[in-house]
Amino acid sequence: MTLDRQIDDLYQLPLGEFTGARNALAKTLGGADASHVKRLEKPTVVPWAVNQLYWRDRAAWDRLMKSGAALRTAQIAALEGKNADVRKASEAHRKSLAEAVERATQLAAEHDAKPGPDPLARMLEALSISAAPLPHPGRLTDVVQPAGFEALTGVTPQAPPPSAARRGETAAKGVTAQKRSNVVQIDREAERRAEAARREKEAKIAAATRNLERARAAESQARRALARAEEEVRAAETALERVKQ
Repeated sequence: MTLDRQIDDLYQLPLGEFTGARNALAKTLGGADASHVKRLEKPTVVPWAVNQLYWRDRAAWDRLMKSGAALRTAQIAALEGKNADVRKASEAHRKSLAEAVERATQLAAEHDAKPGPDPLARMLEALSISAAPLPHPGRLTDVVQPAGFEALTGVTPQAPPPSAARRGETAAKGVTAQKRSNVVQIDREAERRAEAARREKEAKIAAATRNLERARAAESQARRALARAEEEVRAAETALERVKQ
């Protein structure tokens, strides 16, 4: 068995077995091969789940990669002013993405692993629409995020002839670009609001926690005072009984 095949086998193992198997493999090797294997990183749970999809349900993986490539092609064609059914490509990609997320989650659950569905979906989406092919699919170790509009870097929109219809299309593209810019600004504003809300919530939690601690301290002090008062009452009652005798 070649070293590449042995490394592939490592990334198909349950997550908890990776480190031990990697170290055991390194001990059977020497020189540069041993050093290379020792440097192999253990995947985090999300990329590990993606690896399992690649190794154990290649059909679902291939459908996702195919639909992602088709979506990217349609988007590029639309930007270049060509006819392209972007909506149809988007719907097909959403369907294959949902299927891939479900299968990866199922495969991970077989080994008691629970990757978050949202980061899992984002990573699978990023991989499927990427312009660059993966050098080693099935050996992912870190989470990959979607590139957004940067995924279309290098695409030059088609310059239309100076006709009224084309001028309308150019204006529409300008509106689309502006909408994209607005979406980015809205997203950033939403992030700022979310961060401010999070900080405000944390401050309220901290203040409520301090108030609770003070209340508990006051309660404890009151209980001690009550205990002392009850002891004094019992002592006074005892003294009264003695006087009566």
